[in-house]
Amino acid sequence: MNTSGSCLLIIIVLTGLFVIISIALNAAILGIVINRFDQLKKTNDNQEPTTMSTTTNRILLNSSLVEAIRISDVMEHLSQLYRIALTENGTRAINTKGFNRTIDYIADYLSINTNYYINKTYFPIRTFQLANNPILLTSINGVIINRTYSTDLTKAEFFHIQYSTAINLTDFTALTVIPNGGCLDEDWLSANPSPMGRIVLAKRGLCDFIQKAAFATTYQAKTLLLYNDGASSDRNNPIFISLDRSNELPALFLSFDLGQELANAFLNSTSNASVCLIIDLVNIPPFPVANICADTPTGDITQTIIVGSHSDSVPDGPGINDNGSGSAANLALAVALFQTSIYTTLKYRIRFCWWGAEEIGLIGSDFYVKQAKLSTIIGERLSDNLVNLNFDMLGSPNYVFGIYNGETITNTTPENAIPGSIKVTSLFRDWFNSQKLPWNNSTLGSGSDYAPFLAAGVAAGGLLSGASGIKTKEQCDRYALLLGPDPYCTPNIAQDPCYHRSCDTIWNINVFAYEKMVKAAGYVIESLARTDNLKEWLYPTQEIQNLKSSRKNKREYNSISEYFGLTSV
Repeated sequence: MNTSGSCLLIIIVLTGLFVIISIALNAAILGIVINRFDQLKKTNDNQEPTTMSTTTNRILLNSSLVEAIRISDVMEHLSQLYRIALTENGTRAINTKGFNRTIDYIADYLSINTNYYINKTYFPIRTFQLANNPILLTSINGVIINRTYSTDLTKAEFFHIQYSTAINLTDFTALTVIPNGGCLDEDWLSANPSPMGRIVLAKRGLCDFIQKAAFATTYQAKTLLLYNDGASSDRNNPIFISLDRSNELPALFLSFDLGQELANAFLNSTSNASVCLIIDLVNIPPFPVANICADTPTGDITQTIIVGSHSDSVPDGPGINDNGSGSAANLALAVALFQTSIYTTLKYRIRFCWWGAEEIGLIGSDFYVKQAKLSTIIGERLSDNLVNLNFDMLGSPNYVFGIYNGETITNTTPENAIPGSIKVTSLFRDWFNSQKLPWNNSTLGSGSDYAPFLAAGVAAGGLLSGASGIKTKEQCDRYALLLGPDPYCTPNIAQDPCYHRSCDTIWNINVFAYEKMVKAAGYVIESLARTDNLKEWLYPTQEIQNLKSSRKNKREYNSISEYFGLTSV
């Protein structure tokens, strides 16, 4: 046999061995994890009748989708995501082969096992990198000072802001100080001189920095200088912050001392306060990232239930709980729905989505919402989206059954989103209560992909089994009253000790908790799909009008819960 033939034979043999080993490894991992689940289940089944062992493993409510869900199917998807990460440098982060293979796996599986309309939508991700240290010169009373930039923030007078744009402003330009922190249109309209074409200075506080940058862009400022507020000893130095990747404004962050010096000089008209600055960036082309959405071909396309999870991990790990657990659950739910008897009679379109780039700022879901706001295509408009269900981390090892609580929505959320979000919360509570399962409230704020939907006035809800939050002894004790003693419940440590770490592997999943969360998701999806006049149920006109009127007539509240005098569980 010649040399080339020998090489070919060796390659074929090695390839075959790799395939066999990979299949065996996947089967072993899945088998061990499922066996752990069976042991937990058996432990619960053997508890005294005073615990809920007799009810936690059967579904009391009539739900075809819940009955169709098999935890073994969900775990098989999770095992595949783990295998992808193992073969791609231990990560499924955006701009890696691990992420791209995750997307392909989801799309291919849906294509083979459903008749859904599958759409991949790509959006560009901009990378930020300084070419040189930025330069900031100030001129006050004719005295020019070259201000100190340092990566040691205790020594720095200013620091760069991620996703600032570049600028080469070598002429001294006058300042405008924005009153009251620049969180309202009134602040920018009352600024004198007008911000247009000038360098604006705004103090930290009251609203987030992205919002201040958006106002600065709207009012056509040349550059934004933010500064710390000096409210405490740890709020004097400049800090590292990030603006939205779509930001188009040059920006720097100043220390409290420097910011206050410039603000005081601005108030003295004889000081002629002005600055010049240079921000030099490396020109790195953007790279594409994909969202996947799969639509049921049945149901009203102008009334869509969005079921979402994010498909990317952090660079430092395989992201099996965060958020392989949500992605795998979403995939299993989509396929299980296709197999149910209710599928062909759906009133509403159900759209299953996997968002890209959540880990760097909810970019994929935000892109979807922004595109929906601009679209005039029937079925793709923002108004065609009735509700967003978000599933991000469902299998935390030191879990809680966390339900996003609509009563915690802040007073900056449009009133339209509030009644429906509270009702979705109640649906999840109904399921856990019916199963005699404990549950906890989780804040519905800005921590995951539901946030762009809420901000756009779309009702939202979902589940979270816990990230870096600490599991308390009270929670362990309360859960034990219903579930019996749990050897895996550990008070005073994180709900997921491997959150955003390399140890977020297939071994990081509590399969018992994971199954309950996935079935709760299935129950709520089907409950919404079976609701008569879902739009009216989620968006009751009179309730929304009452909220709008009350907000105008009453003081500002920190949350809807505070406004209504509600106490969270």
